Amino acid sequence: MKVGESDRLVTLFTRDYGIIRAFASGAKSIKSKKGAATSLLTYSSFTVLKKKDTYKIYEATPIRVFFGAGSDISVLALAQYFCELSGVMVSAGTPDGEFLRLILNSLHFLTKENRFPPLIKAVTELRAAAISGFMPDLVACGGCGKFEDDIMYFDLSGGALYCKDCKPTDIKTEPIDRTILSAMRHIVYSEFQKLYSFTVPNESAKRLSELTGEYIMYQTDNRFAALDFYNSIKE
Repeated sequence: MKVGESDRLVTLFTRDYGIIRAFASGAKSIKSKKGAATSLLTYSSFTVLKKKDTYKIYEATPIRVFFGAGSDISVLALAQYFCELSGVMVSAGTPDGEFLRLILNSLHFLTKENRFPPLIKAVTELRAAAISGFMPDLVACGGCGKFEDDIMYFDLSGGALYCKDCKPTDIKTEPIDRTILSAMRHIVYSEFQKLYSFTVPNESAKRLSELTGEYIMYQTDNRFAALDFYNSIKE
């Protein structure tokens, strides 16, 4: 956010302090070293001083600039959505290095590796939910314990899994096939270094993305402006 003629108020997602907002004096100036480091979608190193309830950036050095996001409007919308998701799901003043690692890796795969955007969106949303206390229970049917079937049913509000015989009739569930269920289990339960090491057909990735998007909105009770924009232009 621009403040005055040359200053910025910057929202930072930090490893040790969660989400903070800090002033960067002179960041809009062409000669300022803070300009690139405080631009949108930039991973940087900051020296920040706190005075009472105000943070001020004294030094800033860019480490990784995700400029690739700007080449495609739908990719840029998704990248902005990941930022918005962080703002809702990460607490101010609370360390959250795992969530930050997720966002940085997703931005990398989205902008540098050119992975299929709906798949990266689904990975980010479902893993973010798992990290933030909204982990779904995908081990087996919540009624009878059946591991899988050709079609299982996912409870968007409770995060439970059901087979066709145990599917509740009083809550909203969505049918998922074996491919989507396998992908969801991988996203939730795999080690982080293996998180992005899978593929599914593009149509399955699109369906998975729809499910994870709905799940996030159910769990956070929040609508995301960047996600609405992405959904309006993604085709």
